[in-house]
Parts: sequence; structure tokens; C-alpha cells
Amino acid sequence: MWQPGSGGIALPMIPSSSFGSAVFIVASMSAAGVAHVLWLKSPYSKAFSQPLDLGLSIRGRRLFGAHKMLRGLMVMPIASALAFALFGSARTRYPTWLAAGIWELSAAEYALLGLACGLAFMLSELPNSFLKRQLDVAPGEISGRWWLKPLCFVLDRCDSTFGTLLAVAATLPVSGETWFWVFILGPVSHALFSALLHRFGEKARVL
Repeated sequence: MWQPGSGGIALPMIPSSSFGSAVFIVASMSAAGVAHVLWLKSPYSKAFSQPLDLGLSIRGRRLFGAHKMLRGLMVMPIASALAFALFGSARTRYPTWLAAGIWELSAAEYALLGLACGLAFMLSELPNSFLKRQLDVAPGEISGRWWLKPLCFVLDRCDSTFGTLLAVAATLPVSGETWFWVFILGPVSHALFSALLHRFGEKARVL
């Protein structure tokens, strides 16, 4: 179903299953995350280890740090585009509760949405990295300051989730319940992939 949007442009209706929408978003991003981890583990990715901040500094501190590299941006957007297109196109085969949470879009539209979500997922980590560098928290380290440690923990779990939801909400109607469920499911998925990256030696710590 479609509804009129601003400027007379038709927009998909808000899906009737908020939980189904959240599962679709998190599952699609998780599938893309698998490809992302495999790429980082691949020796071919090492050729793209240039730092995103080009070594630039502010106040004597790196913008993002050496851990934020070009190779980290290369696969996630493409993998997300493929995952969204694949999972979105198969919505008629899903259980009712899940199918009811998926917007009525074409495969090409889902691919564009996934591309935006994958890019937003990675870029939304950069402000967090910038903040931690300016607060003298080294890449992969935990702050020893009592007030900063829980703040960094929350930001590390939620920054990419928030960026992904912003990308979806910028183009599609998203219910508040969907935001809630994604913020429940997303950080759990993010933590699992952080643990996987740690296992492969791509992260200094698990959480």
C-alpha cells in the first residue's frame, strides 16, 4: 500500500508489523556484516589500509585514528545493497508477521536503500571515533574515567544502529516501535560482530 507524500510523491505505508520491520533491517545488515568481516579477513583488503583521516590531527590528536581505514568502507555498502535487495524481493515467502513488516519496494529500490544503510552504518562510527580521540581514548582501548567508560560503551553499541535507522527514515515511513526494536536487536547483532572481528584480530577488544 502507498500513501501520498510531500510534493505529491507516493510513499509506502508504514508496515503493520513494527517488529517484522526491525527483524528485516537487522537481518539484512547482519548478512552484510558477514561479508564485511570476510573482506577484512581477506589478504586482498590489506592493500586498502590507508587511514580515512589521512593522518590529520586536531589539538595534537588524530581525527579518527589508525583503525579507521579505507578498506572498512569498501564492502559494507555493496553487501548491504545486495542483502536488502535479496531479502526484500523474497518478502512474499516469509511468515505473515515478517512479511507485514517489509515495505513494498522493487529490488532496485531496496538495493539503493541498502547501499545508503551500509554507508550510514560505517560513517556513523566516525563521530564516535573523533570524540574518543579528542578525549584521549586510544583506538581499541577503554577509558579509565568513570563517567566516560559507560558513555563510550553506549556509543559503541548504538552509533551504527542510529545511522542505519536515519538512512531508512530519510526515505521511508518508520514507526516509533520499529526504532525501539532495532535499538534492542541492533546492538546485540553489533556486539556479536565485534566479537567476531576480535576473533579474527581486527579489533583489540570484544566489547
